[in-house]
Amino acid sequence: MSDAIDDETGESTRGERRLTTREAADLLGVKPETVYAYVSRGQLTSRRDPGGRGSTFDAAEVDALVRRGRRESATGGGDPVPRIRTGITLIEGDRYYYRGVDATELARAFRYEEIADWLWTGSLDPGVRFTAPAEALAAARRSVAALPAHSGSTDRLRVAAVAAAVADPLRFDLSPAAVLGTARSLIPTLVDALPTVGGPARGDAGVAGRLWPKLTERVPGEAGLRTLDMALSLLIDHDLAASTLAVRVAASARAHPYAVVSAGLGALDGPLHGAASGLAHRMLTEVLERGSAAAVVADHLRAGRRVPGLGHRIYPGPDPRAVALFAVLRELPGAEPVLTAAREVEATTARHVRLHANIDLALAALSVITGMAADAGETVFAVARTAGWIAHALEEYGERPLRMRPVGQYSGPRPPGQLP
Repeated sequence: MSDAIDDETGESTRGERRLTTREAADLLGVKPETVYAYVSRGQLTSRRDPGGRGSTFDAAEVDALVRRGRRESATGGGDPVPRIRTGITLIEGDRYYYRGVDATELARAFRYEEIADWLWTGSLDPGVRFTAPAEALAAARRSVAALPAHSGSTDRLRVAAVAAAVADPLRFDLSPAAVLGTARSLIPTLVDALPTVGGPARGDAGVAGRLWPKLTERVPGEAGLRTLDMALSLLIDHDLAASTLAVRVAASARAHPYAVVSAGLGALDGPLHGAASGLAHRMLTEVLERGSAAAVVADHLRAGRRVPGLGHRIYPGPDPRAVALFAVLRELPGAEPVLTAAREVEATTARHVRLHANIDLALAALSVITGMAADAGETVFAVARTAGWIAHALEEYGERPLRMRPVGQYSGPRPPGQLP
């Protein structure tokens, strides 16, 4: 039951001092909507005013949050990589959680769009579907079609994001409602703008059904669509990976959501992040062609290259995303030879160093089993992670602008220097 609030003093009937939303925002130095972002992250608690004038906040809680912010500001200057508070993903031990819920269990129980929308809003909307606006999609398709034939999937997605942004004159509206609207339209726009290599899209199967014919000529079947949807769900977010950090920096500068996603795609386009599954795809293909994982692994080691798809700096044990995806890959037709090759790669490498299969190897197995191109895993990764980037942007828009401004440690020659 809510406490009654005295109109004159702001005191509750139990003696605690309550603040209005405006008063709390003024003390914290943020906008009123940011106060509610603190509530959604569990940093503040609110109560409805019995008089119907909005929410009230415990003054002691607000004061504690103000003091904590001052302490972090005072001590954060010497930390070259300051910690960023986030309520989206927790990685703990050999598991990871979206807003406190096991992410692999979410991926088994719900579809990609449902999880993404829940991550953004805190409310589950069963059966939610994302749709692409006609004008933005037309602009994105024209732009992607103009690219050279050898363009990579991330190139196409970046161009599609820019084209969709230009088609949206309201893109600079950073209110939560507007950002959510952009998120729900941008993801299907990115997918639908990609060239089609297979049959018609399965709109009834959501983003996975739209993405499948962009990746392979084969007919998916229900098992294929479910596996692709699980891959998307498992990859929505993974704490502050390189691309997500780029997104937070862009959002801190109040870049609009399209630009934020473009920043993420830029950081993703490399062999150490989103493109890593392509290297694992080529390795698995070579193992199947040569019939020997040992020979392929030996070639990688002889050349001084890491064996792709193995090990993860965060998980000392198995990558939970890989474990979950490998479990459903078994249901796909023709999966066993590819899964055997993946197991042999892991076992061969383990004779020298104990490394477990990571999500890149699982994505590579998916792409090889289903006849997808080598860069298909990168496409799946980028589309999936767009939902997580939007979640981080929503968080960052609620923080102080331009707060991520580190100071460089100059290592060049000391002045005064002569003109060159």
